[in-house]
Amino acid sequence: MIDLKLLENNFDETAKKLTLKGVDKALLEEIKKLFENKKELKKEIENLQAKRNTLSKQIGILMKEGKKDEAEKIKQEVSDIKKEIETLNAKLKEIDEKLTQKALIIPNIPDEDVPVGKDENDNVEIKRVGEIPEFDFEIKPHDELGEKLGWLDFKRGVKLAKSRFTVMKKDAARLERALINFFLDHNKEYGFEEVWVPLMVNEETMTGTGQLPKFKEDLFKIENENLYLIPTAEVPLTNLFRDEIIQDLEKPIKLTAYTPCFRKEAGSYGKDTKGIIRQHQFDKVELVAITRPEESDKMLEEMVECASSALEKLGLPYRQVMLCTGDLGFSAAKTIDLEVWIPSQKKYREISSVSNTRDFQARRAKIRFKDGKKNRLVHTLNGSSLAVGRTLVAIMENYQTKKGNIKIPDVLRKYL
Repeated sequence: MIDLKLLENNFDETAKKLTLKGVDKALLEEIKKLFENKKELKKEIENLQAKRNTLSKQIGILMKEGKKDEAEKIKQEVSDIKKEIETLNAKLKEIDEKLTQKALIIPNIPDEDVPVGKDENDNVEIKRVGEIPEFDFEIKPHDELGEKLGWLDFKRGVKLAKSRFTVMKKDAARLERALINFFLDHNKEYGFEEVWVPLMVNEETMTGTGQLPKFKEDLFKIENENLYLIPTAEVPLTNLFRDEIIQDLEKPIKLTAYTPCFRKEAGSYGKDTKGIIRQHQFDKVELVAITRPEESDKMLEEMVECASSALEKLGLPYRQVMLCTGDLGFSAAKTIDLEVWIPSQKKYREISSVSNTRDFQARRAKIRFKDGKKNRLVHTLNGSSLAVGRTLVAIMENYQTKKGNIKIPDVLRKYL
């Protein structure tokens, strides 16, 4: 959650940064008006409190002078002022509650070095790694390869559920499992502890990392339960420490988990309808780190390196891209995307987003750490390492042979 004090005390500057992430100016003006009303109420309350204190002193003086009737009148006036203060405090509380609700739908402020832009076309490429493969035959997209090899069964996926659900069979199912194990083992080499988490979480947990209330329409909710299917393991991993004060954060807490993920993909209709690039259910191995504020920049670099190294071990060409302000996620202050080469589309496609959310999620989830005698908000980071289905797509297309088979990357063979 955005720091409301920062927005209140530096409204124009902060509002300008938020508009770069697409925040409606009308919403910001509404918040500004609430701040102004809050300031006026506080001033009015302070004036009434000062008047009450002055009158209260007069009561004692009048009683000593034997002017009981005058003292009683002032007592009544003090009583009326007290009631007025209580009414104004109730209004002040109401404004604070409105501000908190508004804050829950305002995104994080982008870092100063994030490039300004409207959408993905304004993202800035950092570097490219690996050679784009050249083929001496007509290549096939992964969905055609998958059906020909009997790996991907789209029709039965629809029969069992609906569109954007797929059944994986034969070596595709084995390769999916191999990739999960490979990613978890790889992340362990970078010091990330493996965790097994629930696939359903409550409303408080979804709110803690920013999925609620903003993205309610993209979540699968369990009927008649205060539970949602997770869209990413970032949600339960980060919220492990919700409402807690971490006593020892000398070293960052580094976690990794494999989970299926569930998303309605609201607003993506018509995009990637063929194949398994955009599914309602998909597998992902996630990285999450919780650090002291001064260590989060270094941790972002480490997490990008970890995810990048996995792609390099798989021999997949990819590029690193810094997202511009207009393409940044809701909770992110800074994001580095990894995009893998998809030969059939002749372009790079996102396979990982590694983000530093600063103290945005920590403020929502009330995750703090003990720093001497003070309790401070932690910084939280998250990133895919990696999206398993998209990695499978990249392997199928980059490692396809003239005969229509798929060569398995050497690093995965021990798992198969």
